[in-house]
Amino acid sequence: MAQALQSNPELNFYIAELAAAKAGRQTAAKLPNPEITVDLGYKRDQTPAGEFLGDGPAWSVSVLQPFELPGRMALRKAIANRQIALAELSLEQFRAELAARVRSLGFKLLAAQQTAEATREVAERVQALLAVLVQRDPAGLTPLLEMRVIEANAVTLQRRLAQAEQAVQLARLDLNLACGLPLEQPTAIAPTNLVLEPLPPLEELLALARTNSLELRLRQAELEQQGFQVELARKERWPRVSLGPFYSRERSQDQETIVGLGLAVPLPVWDTKKTAVQQAQARLQQAETSMRVTQRKIERQVTEHAVTYQRQLAAMARWQTNALEQFRQAAELGDRHYRLGSLPVSTYLELQKQYLDATEALLQTQADALESRQQLELLLGKPLGALSQAPPHGRTE
Repeated sequence: MAQALQSNPELNFYIAELAAAKAGRQTAAKLPNPEITVDLGYKRDQTPAGEFLGDGPAWSVSVLQPFELPGRMALRKAIANRQIALAELSLEQFRAELAARVRSLGFKLLAAQQTAEATREVAERVQALLAVLVQRDPAGLTPLLEMRVIEANAVTLQRRLAQAEQAVQLARLDLNLACGLPLEQPTAIAPTNLVLEPLPPLEELLALARTNSLELRLRQAELEQQGFQVELARKERWPRVSLGPFYSRERSQDQETIVGLGLAVPLPVWDTKKTAVQQAQARLQQAETSMRVTQRKIERQVTEHAVTYQRQLAAMARWQTNALEQFRQAAELGDRHYRLGSLPVSTYLELQKQYLDATEALLQTQADALESRQQLELLLGKPLGALSQAPPHGRTE
């Protein structure tokens, strides 16, 4: 998990998004650039009777600084601050999802390793037994048919072993990709104990999700930001004012110089900003609806994962602490007694098959329970401490 949170390449996207939001906050706090206007022309003076008096150049220059009406800049700053909050929540949510995904992928790889190891053990045991039987001369129909049954099971086990090894390879690729490691790196997970503790009451989980869920916090930030957008759209119905000095000079019959203060105000004739207000209000209604829908969806998901997790815990509580070890010992014991002739071939093969089936079932149940707990942590926005080294329910040997 530490490797993934440091090296996962997707993190750069959310980090860049946060940097862009902070840059937007700096832009929102600045005044618009001043506008410079230069006019060039030609002036000709004459009397009403048409008598020419003189001519010459005429020019003027003005510098106008646009000023926002009170409240606009504060709203833009508030919108930019909410954008930073959204970027920070998105980064936090991705890190939480990444940690949960890596933890699940790590246990998936561990389960695949253990399944492949058990399958290899049984396949080698059956293959060794078959090598001994082939050297004997089967006397009678029954020994011959038993040997054929064992040969068929050996072929099936080799195929099952190939599938288990492929599952290990695929799980390793997924984990390396999430951790930002080279895909070909031979990553392996050391045996660990999986502790899955009981959950608090459902009402407490739902209350925590309503206040701490990262997804709900994202929707809340979007709702607040859209509320500021509505207020800004209303204030932008009034045009901003540009104010600044101007200087003009005209020379024809004589020279005229004018220095003064200019004021410019756009006339809201064609664009009255009413449409922008309506659009902002419509998006606010969408944000409110999204907030309510998201809350209901999260409540349903919390309930679903909590019920599923508790059922899986109840199933694992019925396991013996060393269940996998007992199944393995039973398979070895069956192999010894079959070689001694005190066990029928059907019982021997069933012991080997059930050892593999039980191993896969136990590991899959643990993986499903861990996945449900990971999803609960994401929905609650708070880790629940799924992994530990203490004696667990359904311990992985």
